Amino acid sequence: MPINKNRQFLDFEKPIKELYDEIEKLKQTSEKTKVDLSDSIKKLEEQVIERRRDITSHLTSWQKVQLSRHPDRPYTMKYIDKMCTNFVELFGDRNVRDDKAMIGGFAQLGGETVMIVGQQKGTNTKMRQMRNFGMANPEGYRKALRLMKLAEKFDKPVITFIDTPGAYPGMEAEERGQGEAIARNIYEMIRLRVPIICVIIGEGASGGALGIGVGDRVFMLENSWYSVISPENCSSILWRSWDQKEKAAEELKLTSDYMSEFGLVDGVIAEPLGGAHWDYDEAAALLKPKLIETLHELRQFSPEYRIDEKIKKFGKMGFWNEVSA
Repeated sequence: MPINKNRQFLDFEKPIKELYDEIEKLKQTSEKTKVDLSDSIKKLEEQVIERRRDITSHLTSWQKVQLSRHPDRPYTMKYIDKMCTNFVELFGDRNVRDDKAMIGGFAQLGGETVMIVGQQKGTNTKMRQMRNFGMANPEGYRKALRLMKLAEKFDKPVITFIDTPGAYPGMEAEERGQGEAIARNIYEMIRLRVPIICVIIGEGASGGALGIGVGDRVFMLENSWYSVISPENCSSILWRSWDQKEKAAEELKLTSDYMSEFGLVDGVIAEPLGGAHWDYDEAAALLKPKLIETLHELRQFSPEYRIDEKIKKFGKMGFWNEVSA
């Protein structure tokens, strides 16, 4: 188990960090004294695995939200790098500019050419600013739609990766038609004639997620969330403070298990023990076969049938009670 000295730990991961520190000390001692401490190191590494398993089995909704935002968590480009070959990124909405928060292009997945579109967060301060923290402007959603229509033209399936705290809420974004851009994407994705799979790989917040989230199949990674509002913003509205964000996370029922139970997603994809940030290769290896299997499944149906099924699926979402007067 290689040790990443730059690895970051969340508060509830502190017990793992303590074991990592002990392992590092033993390795340094072994190098200095030339004493074989491999058995002791191996025992500690086994304890790390057990601790990760224990923590993963008792996660609260708020802790899953924290994992979805983990700074070491793989983003869209990382999944593309690990799962695909021959990725050719395409740029621009042919109207305003290229939005760096939304990326996309053709790639080879399991021997088939697909169009991949997704939100991309930055891996450091400079990149986060360039990517606008994964919050796309209207031109980002228009670029995404342009690429999806291009895939439709060449009869290539579409895969979208959703990971955003929301569409960019700035005044200039509203002036350029943020709401219309998202609404247009929803309308067009419902009618898209090629297979489309959407995967929430991290945060799936509000219309920013739904703008590329209408698909024949919608999946969530185990430690992702999907909701109309973040726990912090929900807390600030209901309690006038962010202090109740943990309670809000529980009440919103925004984690993958609840979303699957409510029928809002078609399946939940497992992550490596402790979260996707622990092993990028394993995270991609768990996701890739599900995508390939689902593409093969969707290819068996006609475009007309897939469109009808999408309309039915999204049309019957939600549940309510009617109270007579």
